[in-house]
Amino acid sequence: MAPPSKLAVATSSLVRLVKEEASYHKEMAQQEARIKKLEGDSTDENAEYQLRQERQGLEETKNVLPSMQQKIQEALARLEQELESNKDSGGEQDSEQVTKANNAVSDAKKVISEGS
Repeated sequence: MAPPSKLAVATSSLVRLVKEEASYHKEMAQQEARIKKLEGDSTDENAEYQLRQERQGLEETKNVLPSMQQKIQEALARLEQELESNKDSGGEQDSEQVTKANNAVSDAKKVISEGS
C-alpha cells in the first residue's frame, strides 16, 4: 500500500482540527448548561465547589479556542499550498482526493469566519 500523499495528509489534518474545534464548542455548551443547573440548585452543600470547578473548566475551554483558530488557519494555508502545487504538477492526484481537500478548505473557511 502506497503511503498517503502530502495532499491527503494536509486534508486529514485540517479535517481533524475542524472537528476538534467543533467538539470544544459542544463542550462549552454542555458546561454552560451544567453551570445554569448548579446556579439553580442551592440545596446541594457541594454546589458552590462544583460551580467554581465548572466555571474554571469553561474558562479553560474558552482559552483554547483562539489557538485552535490559529492552528486551523495554518493547516488551511498548508492545504491550499498543496492544492496549488498539485495543480502546478499536472494534477496527478485523483479527483476524489482533490474534492475532499476542497471540501475541507470550504469547511475550514466557514469555521474561521464564524470564529472571527
